[in-house]
Parts: sequence; structure tokens; C-alpha cells
Amino acid sequence: MMTTLNNGQRRWGVRWRLGAIALLMATVGAIAACSADAPSKDTPGAEAPATETSPEAAIETTSAGEAEQTSDIKVIVTLTSLTADLVHTLDEEKLAAIPGSSLLREDSRFAGLEVVSEGRAEPNLEKIVALKPDLVIGAAGFHDKTLNRLEELGVKTLATDVNGWDGLKALTTDLAQQMGADPQPLLGRYDACLAKAPESAPSALILVSRQPLLSPNKNSWAGDFLSKFNVKNLTADLQGKSPFDGYITLSEEKVLTSNPEALLVVNTQDNLLEQLKKDAFWGKLKATQTDAVHTFDYFGLVNPGSVASIEAVCDKLAQLPGSDS
Repeated sequence: MMTTLNNGQRRWGVRWRLGAIALLMATVGAIAACSADAPSKDTPGAEAPATETSPEAAIETTSAGEAEQTSDIKVIVTLTSLTADLVHTLDEEKLAAIPGSSLLREDSRFAGLEVVSEGRAEPNLEKIVALKPDLVIGAAGFHDKTLNRLEELGVKTLATDVNGWDGLKALTTDLAQQMGADPQPLLGRYDACLAKAPESAPSALILVSRQPLLSPNKNSWAGDFLSKFNVKNLTADLQGKSPFDGYITLSEEKVLTSNPEALLVVNTQDNLLEQLKKDAFWGKLKATQTDAVHTFDYFGLVNPGSVASIEAVCDKLAQLPGSDS
């Protein structure tokens, strides 16, 4: 579950290429990759944790016996919305630049920060190097070319990949250690979020695109999220020929056979739900006949995006009809 990081570190998580998933979703009409506000044009949010503390981060013991962290990392550039949010929350003074994500543009906390990437285009190396960063954080797979080039230029980098809650917690803890910050406020928010999980929940099927019909299994952020909320993900244990780790391609017949109690449809610019309603199989499903179709934002459920996006999904999953707390 580990791959080797640039600069001799390690990162966690099964390789989940959300950049590739975003491209597929654009190709099949689920998400318009080149549109200014399309989910897929934002940074891939499948970040994973590094598992070891950076050599630059040291722990000093105070006279009160408490651990106080110090770090040489003062300037950080992030290429994903999730890591921008985490770094800002841990220590906003160290965040120097961010990706051109709609999540960040809509958040006043990030106003005025340098934007070093837009959509699916390669990040602007010249802008990044000019900031003289101590650390640049990108997404494994999606930002490999940029991170490798920065390493060649002597810039320390971290490639991340998050496909579950354990990975999110580990990433948060590792970043805090490297930055000399306290991870507990964020970890507390995660625990509060997960504490909302009901004791039981309905069976469900997540649909993230129509042509092909894509659904996450347990090896994905979305699949792990459903598991934590005791939702029976009907594609959790399925394996398929999809080239995208954590996702499988479904036939209409397979959807009809699974016949979920609830359908979770991911919002996209092409209005996925309205398109699905045109398909012959749609009206034959138990969930559509009982009005148990629920829409979710792309950020939070498919792509972690930000802590606030994740918390919004916690609230929504906790309130699914049929859940028993």
C-alpha cells in the first residue's frame, strides 16, 4: 500500500488516478473538463498520506513536558484543493500558492494567494520556483511530471494519494509533523464527522457517470466513505476491467439485478440525473419507484476536495432515509 516518494519519503494508499477518472468523466459527458466550473477541471483530490516525518521536522520537549514541534518548512505550494485546505488550516502563514480550484476560489480564506495551476494544464513551474518553496505538494500520477522536474531543480516535493479515511488522517498527521503544527483540531473534526454514522443504513449504488455507468468499489474514497457510514455499497466487492482503480463499469442489467434501496447520483455539469432518467432501466429500480434517489456533490464524495466538503457528505449520509441511529 506504499509507493516510493520523491526525496526518499513514502506515501500511502492504493494508486487511485483521479486525474484519469476526471478525464474519463469528461470524455463520457459526466464532467466537462475544460469548463471553468466543472468538477473535473479542478485538481484531482485523491491525495494520500506520506507516512514518515520529514527530516526537517523535529520534536522539542518544553518545560511543561509537552511536545512542541519545530520545522524548517516555511513556504509551501499546493497543487490540490484538499492539501491547500489542510495546509491553510494547520498554519495559514506557510501556504504560498494554490491550484485554480472552484472550491478555493469560492473560499475567502484563499483570496490573494498565488494561483499556479488551472484545470488540467501543467502547473506553472516558473511561478512555483519564483516562490522559493520549501515544499511542493501534488497528486500522485496527476502531477508526477511537475514534481519530478521540481526535484531536478532541487525543490522538495510530496506526492499524495488518498483513497480512504485512514489515509486522510495519516496525511493530516504527517503534514502537521512536517510543518510543526498541531493536527488535533483537524483530527477532531474527522472524528466528529464519523461519529454521525448511523448504526444501519440502506443498500445503495453510487453512479458517477452514464456512458459508461461507473460506480466505486471499496478500494476508493467513496467506497470507504459508505463503509464508514454502514451503507451497504452494492459494488463494494466487485472487480471489473475498468482501468481506473477503485471504480468498475456496470451494465444496465447489473444495475437492475442489484436493485438498490437508494441511488446516490453525483452532480455533474451535464446533469447526470436528468440523463439517467431517460434510460429505460431507470424506472424499473426500487429506488426510483420509492423516491430514494439522492444527489451528491462531486467534491466530498468522489473527490475529497476539502474538509468542509467531506463534512457536508457526512451530514447527508447520516440523514439518508432508512438509516437507523
